[in-house]
Amino acid sequence: MSVPPLQNKPCGGRYSDIVEAIGNTPLVELKRLSPKPGVRIWAKMESFNPTGSVKDRVAKALIEDAEAKGALTPGITILEPTSGNTGIALAMIAKRKGYKLKVVMPDNVTQERTQLLKMYGAEIVYSPGDQGSNGAVAMANEMAAGNPEYYMPYQ
Repeated sequence: MSVPPLQNKPCGGRYSDIVEAIGNTPLVELKRLSPKPGVRIWAKMESFNPTGSVKDRVAKALIEDAEAKGALTPGITILEPTSGNTGIALAMIAKRKGYKLKVVMPDNVTQERTQLLKMYGAEIVYSPGDQGSNGAVAMANEMAAGNPEYYMPYQ
């Protein structure tokens, strides 16, 4: 991708924008898990990202890459088939950056996912639940086909 790699700031740093906090999560040494003396194992605590998921990194990279390429500009709506953490992270970042997000997801996803997406301002379009994620992808592709109002990140 054309976006530079994320650089860690000291955990607990101060940020003027919540998007800056993405990826700046603590490293914790797991001393008791080392298979041999002298081997150090570290864990990156991705649950410290703003939405609590490593998918914040993915969403940030998708949006910033699209912006850098000129594919995502003001007035364009992000369209994403998802029912998971990537959609929630996209919703949070889109809200912060002033983009609209339309999420296509099966109608049988959990109420908690729907509530989080709505809380971040995402518009939700439901696909038939019996078609699963494939149905959501197909519906999003149909919506985006030839429609310049939408940008699909294709996560």
